[in-house]
Amino acid sequence: MMSAPADIELALYQAGFRAVAGVDEAGRGALAGPVVAAAVILPDPWAWRPDCPIIDSKLLTPEERERAFGAVTACARAWGVGLAEVDEIESLGIGRASRLAMVRAVGELKVAPDCLLVDGPWCLDIGLPEIPLVRGEQRSVSVAAASIVAKLTRDRLMACLDRKYPGYGFARHKGYPTEEHLRRLAELGPSPVHRRRFRPVAEVLAGDVPDG
Repeated sequence: MMSAPADIELALYQAGFRAVAGVDEAGRGALAGPVVAAAVILPDPWAWRPDCPIIDSKLLTPEERERAFGAVTACARAWGVGLAEVDEIESLGIGRASRLAMVRAVGELKVAPDCLLVDGPWCLDIGLPEIPLVRGEQRSVSVAAASIVAKLTRDRLMACLDRKYPGYGFARHKGYPTEEHLRRLAELGPSPVHRRRFRPVAEVLAGDVPDG
């Protein structure tokens, strides 16, 4: 399995950029928990040859994702994580909250980036050159690396929330609207970390199920 391409990074470094950061988020479509973003500055693409594929995190098994996370965090020039909590998702909407998490992730980088590759159709507008990339995890190894860091960080966080709010199965479905999650949500009512403006949660709140 090949890593995501580094053509964009190579072109940017050849154009004179020196710290290109890939940025991605995880948890946008979940019904519970925060949205988590990551920003990653990889070593120069021609100098780094990871021993595992760095691709869209959704295409990796949990074991492959753990290995890729270790490779990225061990070798990256810098990486950072940012969150937008449930109350921010509720007040801002998921799109703006996702961008807020991305901005926070960029702010956590210990190396100042001089260009951003941002997954999705939007820009972050933080005063840096940036390129929005739809399906960026498939087009940029830096964005793919960020997707792995964001996804695994969020998965671990949801496992912690599973222990704090047992019964919903957060450790298994990570807050996404699986059949199990929807069934438990209907039985137990929303937890404090459910996104109450999201339709399946709002429908439960509008019914007779007690607030959990």
